[in-house]
Amino acid sequence: MLPAECAGCREQRPGLRRGICPVCVRALRALRPGPVRPVPAPAGLPPCHALGAYGGPLRETLLAYKDHGRHALARPLGELLAEVVAAAVGAVRPVLLVPVPDTPAAARARFGDHLERMTRHCARRLRAAGWPVLVRRPVRAAPRPDSVGLDSAGRAVAAEAAFRVRPGSAAAPPGSTVVLLDDIVTTGATLAAISRVLTAQGLAPSSAAVLAATRKRHQR
Repeated sequence: MLPAECAGCREQRPGLRRGICPVCVRALRALRPGPVRPVPAPAGLPPCHALGAYGGPLRETLLAYKDHGRHALARPLGELLAEVVAAAVGAVRPVLLVPVPDTPAAARARFGDHLERMTRHCARRLRAAGWPVLVRRPVRAAPRPDSVGLDSAGRAVAAEAAFRVRPGSAAAPPGSTVVLLDDIVTTGATLAAISRVLTAQGLAPSSAAVLAATRKRHQR
């Protein structure tokens, strides 16, 4: 009954459903997943699909979830991510979801791995639609600088040594399609780096699914 801040538009509104007002819910539901590719694309980057551009209610909802402790948003964001996975894979088939792991410092700051929470809801939504889905975390993230302040070259250097294989990681089940999951793609350096690590372990991703893709800004 009391007004609360909408995660998408930051307006005080009563009767929010899952922390998002009806106007922003309609805006998010209107987004349609499609292929995206950074230019230039780093070596090893698999085909990538995104729900939309990093802006508007999608950007604000992601920031509220990741940086402002709105953990209840993991469910609606995970369900949106499931739509991206379905668009990236196509026909219903066995899928192995591999979320990009948070660094230990980021997981502590966010009271848990934010992408792992979204992945659980993503997998649940896909299973409800008849998809055979498994989730694995075959790699861990090593400490690295925050990518927000890095340029393309800096992101590539940081990503190159960012991931380590977990002991006992197995190859993908026969017939499974491996899909990398992340929240945002910028230069593609992180997705490319983890894809190379996974490929060396017999878990080559066929595609990557993200919620948002940033637009590269060109300086005059």
